[in-house]
Amino acid sequence: MSEHNHEHHISTAKQLWLVGGALIFLTILTVVVSNLGLPSPLDIIAALTIAFVKAYLVASFFMGLYWDSKFNAMLLVGALVFFFLMVSVTLLDTLYRVDAVPSF
Repeated sequence: MSEHNHEHHISTAKQLWLVGGALIFLTILTVVVSNLGLPSPLDIIAALTIAFVKAYLVASFFMGLYWDSKFNAMLLVGALVFFFLMVSVTLLDTLYRVDAVPSF
């Protein structure tokens, strides 16, 4: 049997505080962007972009994927691609539905 040499990374308090501060800043930025009154597609794109950056920070640093093996990151990306594929196929169905109850 081969023995795997896995070294665990311990994050410093400074690093965790910086990532936490970035998450707070991005949350405030989300509120500011939502109150700007951007046109319809741009407001959603801006909010989702900020949300993806926050999700990346959480997955990378708080969940430890930044220092973990790339296989685990690949599993996360594969799961996200599968999720978006399933949501996209479901949303494509909504384009061709007939209203069950006509609008008032």
